[in-house]
Amino acid sequence: MFLKHNKWALLWALVILILCGMPGRDIPHISFLEILSFDKFVHAGIFFVLILLTIRGFLVQTNFIKLQRSAKLVAFMLCVIYGGLLEIMQATLFEERSADVFDFFANSVGCILGVLMYNWVEKLFLVKLIK
Repeated sequence: MFLKHNKWALLWALVILILCGMPGRDIPHISFLEILSFDKFVHAGIFFVLILLTIRGFLVQTNFIKLQRSAKLVAFMLCVIYGGLLEIMQATLFEERSADVFDFFANSVGCILGVLMYNWVEKLFLVKLIK
């Protein structure tokens, strides 16, 4: 049951891993977006989605009651750690990639916003989309 309710968060985490592991030459560069730091909004956005999916999965699963009770905190810690690990992997494992502390900061901001906005987003979207 745990994996059933967390499959979307795990799938999204895999998508993030693939995107962050892409060689730098394969990522499109658009100069006016770089001026606006569009990259940081992307980082915050993908982690915003990740934490929403993770919290939802933790709340609806029934195998781990303590996890249900502390879903937001545990999801926040896991997502922030994941964001940090991705930056470390970009610096050490992935080709033509480098770590960026500001990317990690943007990932974390997305997580914070997700935690703060979870109840509102759940009422609007998540209950209908993810059962």
